[in-house]
Amino acid sequence: MTASGSSVSVARLREMLGDGVELALIDVREQGLFGREHLFRAVNIPAGCLPLRLPRLVPNADVRMVLVDEDGEMSARATAVTAALGYRNVAILEGGARAWVAAGYECYSGVNVPSKAFGEFVETRWQTPHVTAAALDDMIRAGEDLVILDSRPFTEFHNMSIPGGICTPGAELVRRVKAVVPDDTTPVVVNCAGRTRSIIGAQSLINAGLPNPVMALKDGTMGWHLAGLALDHGAKVAAPDPAAPVVAWAQDAAARVRRRFDVPLVTGADIDDLKGDKRRTLFVLDVRTADEFAAGHLPGSFHAPGGQLVQATDEYVGVANARLVLVDDDEVRASMTASWLLQMGWPEVLVLAGGIAGGATETGSASPPLEIPAATAIAPAALYWRYESGEAIVILDLANSREYQKGHIPGAWWGLRSRIDEVAAKLGSATAVVVTSEDGLLAHFGAADLGLLVPDLEIAYLEGGTDAWVRSAYRLDAGLGEMTTTVDDNYLKPYENKAAAEAAMQGYLDWEVALIAQMDRDGIDFSRFIPERATDG
Repeated sequence: MTASGSSVSVARLREMLGDGVELALIDVREQGLFGREHLFRAVNIPAGCLPLRLPRLVPNADVRMVLVDEDGEMSARATAVTAALGYRNVAILEGGARAWVAAGYECYSGVNVPSKAFGEFVETRWQTPHVTAAALDDMIRAGEDLVILDSRPFTEFHNMSIPGGICTPGAELVRRVKAVVPDDTTPVVVNCAGRTRSIIGAQSLINAGLPNPVMALKDGTMGWHLAGLALDHGAKVAAPDPAAPVVAWAQDAAARVRRRFDVPLVTGADIDDLKGDKRRTLFVLDVRTADEFAAGHLPGSFHAPGGQLVQATDEYVGVANARLVLVDDDEVRASMTASWLLQMGWPEVLVLAGGIAGGATETGSASPPLEIPAATAIAPAALYWRYESGEAIVILDLANSREYQKGHIPGAWWGLRSRIDEVAAKLGSATAVVVTSEDGLLAHFGAADLGLLVPDLEIAYLEGGTDAWVRSAYRLDAGLGEMTTTVDDNYLKPYENKAAAEAAMQGYLDWEVALIAQMDRDGIDFSRFIPERATDG
């Protein structure tokens, strides 16, 4: 066992990444820095968010964990946090990402890289058919009979979509397609914002044996915009809940996919046995919709909608080579999702036979228990009264900078918890500080941090955070305010680059395509995970 706070060399980490043993490779930098350059399998959990996100993404305190950043300095500080959280097998990468590159190994830009790279592999390996934006527009203008299925979650679809598109998130495609496309001759086009979910979605329908012509929209809504075509905004059309005959077809299709890609089924008793194996990390992931999960789910399971689980696996699972059990209600969504995760190289991906049936005994959201430090709370009404009375009080917002700029308490400063020492230095002669964040949880930790750094200061966290302030009908301001630390906590999506959106979109699409060549240089080959029978189609 590696002692907490020890280190591993680049050569040793390279060995660990290929030995098939469970490994949590955690990059503790802010997302903006992570997105510039990071290791292929690294999972991003900024140091300031470790207490909130690490227990969910790395639930086994004994798992091998390696912390990485740019040069090793922040990782060394973060080991105190992991130790306090109970992790017993933690090391840092000597020299960080800089040493990794100096040794001749690849670092990657962007986020969700393994999933994006896998999408490019799928298109190349399976020769997934595609249609360009211009060709699709011609088909629409000619009045051709076709169906456009948007494989993104509803919020993304509602924000911008291809005219005439129908929201059918990734894991829902096989389960609902027959409800939308009853005619076997109607062409089906699957799109997303860029490439990955278009490719995976289209290939899912092909793998399921849908007889229709199926194509991925090349470059998704970004490609549509770059072609000079207008997007819809505010669309609400979604694929309906499937009737029994539609589900029956989907179940047969999913069963064929399970056989082709060697997807195992397990029982509820099997899951209980797996939970008892403390040597391994187990994730029980419910791939249904958020509403279905909230209405009832298995105890100990977490929500991970199937399409997004493939698109952004590192946002749901933080331990490579862990065991994954996927849960739904009829084996369709879980089976299709499992078939992709196995091809991505996850060694054990199991599906609950028959779905949740009568085992759903928990409702609402799910989160692991947190060890929360002591801190003083203040209610929104009390803060509002003090603010309106003109009291000299600093309001410090530790929310994601994107959310802060969308709306923050008037006069609130912004900062990062990972750099709370810098924030404290900016407080100057302040005598009272109230810390807030989206829901108040990160603010609770931040208030405790400040209390240690500035013990004579009156410090409280806003109970319920800025969300509670809004529920109390108090106003927000938008835009930039007093920024106490560098703003590098977000990796901007291409369409968030207001100054050069088109260039950013094209750059992003070029980056996705180039991942194939970068993986070749890095020796990463997804094809070795494809079962022999699958190669015959």
